Amino acid sequence: MVTPSQPELAPVAPTTPPAEPSPLGDQRSGRLGERLFTLVCLLSLALPLLLLALLFGQTLADALPRLDWAFLTSFPSSRPEAAGILPALAGSAVLMVLTAAIAIPLGVGAALWLEEYARPSRFTAFVELNISNLAGVPSIIYGLLGLELFVRALSLGRSLLAGAATLALLVLPMVILSSREALRAVPLSVREACFALGADRWQGLRRVVLPMAAPGMLTGIILALARAVGETAPLVTIGAVAYVNFVPSSVLDEFTALPIQIFSWVSRPQLAFRANASAGIVVLLAFMLALNAAAIWLRARLQRRIDW
Repeated sequence: MVTPSQPELAPVAPTTPPAEPSPLGDQRSGRLGERLFTLVCLLSLALPLLLLALLFGQTLADALPRLDWAFLTSFPSSRPEAAGILPALAGSAVLMVLTAAIAIPLGVGAALWLEEYARPSRFTAFVELNISNLAGVPSIIYGLLGLELFVRALSLGRSLLAGAATLALLVLPMVILSSREALRAVPLSVREACFALGADRWQGLRRVVLPMAAPGMLTGIILALARAVGETAPLVTIGAVAYVNFVPSSVLDEFTALPIQIFSWVSRPQLAFRANASAGIVVLLAFMLALNAAAIWLRARLQRRIDW
């Protein structure tokens, strides 16, 4: 009997494993992507700084003919070449002192209560939510609140005290938030060490926690005041006077401020007042930079005293 022959199987070619990606190629592509990302970040930083430098350079060039000692010590005038900025400069300085005197105790006290004493409840959650929301409210709303509360209800009129109270409301949420963050940065072990040594909560806060949180608190407070010194809308809303030919001698006197004076000069039809407005802008920027420099100096000085 003849058996059928089985078909012959074709030889199977050996399979080659897939080529693994080269680590060198991955490193090169990763470095290229990192360089491109770094370049984009540098451009994002350089372009606004370049625009700011151009604007400041143009403003400084316009302000140089008017930047002298007479400009800082003279009173406003209808003649551009004789107009000065003394009442506005004094008004801004006194306004910031009064704003700090109102906002700092209230803001730091509220932060201490929320972080150290308040227990979690619906009331504290409601307070924290409103503080966070108030930090993003437009400044014109604070001006309307100050107009109704301080100018009309409390009969303070268009005075320095009414303006300072309005600006204190504006910066109070920022002071509270920055103070709370500074208190949170102090380790819990520091508080526990105070309790272990027999100190009560207030002694630990006053002698240990507050000195350690002071650099962060002061930085946030001064930056908030630097924002307040440039605010115009709240002061215009409460009725700050644009033309004041005297230096305020009382907190109940009428006042003007640097932003109000600059706004008044810019709105004048005479082109000669543009140089005065540019000079006022440079003075206001110098005032703000001085506040920022004070924040940096205080932070560095206080941090040297702390040994973590």
